[in-house]
Amino acid sequence: MKIKRFFSVFATAFAVSLTVTAVVTLLGNIVIHGASTIDWETSFRFAAVFGIIFSLIGTRRNKALCS
Repeated sequence: MKIKRFFSVFATAFAVSLTVTAVVTLLGNIVIHGASTIDWETSFRFAAVFGIIFSLIGTRRNKALCS
């Protein structure tokens, strides 16, 4: 059951962070370079890292609150 919770939190955190980093890289490229491109490589890297970190923190925090 803990694994299911971890993957649901991971999927949510991954989707949110992918969307946010894609928008940030898009706006940054528009402002700095004048080109409307999204840096997908950076977006997926940040989404994977933030998804893992936020999932671990979220599942550990819920475990500590239940104990």
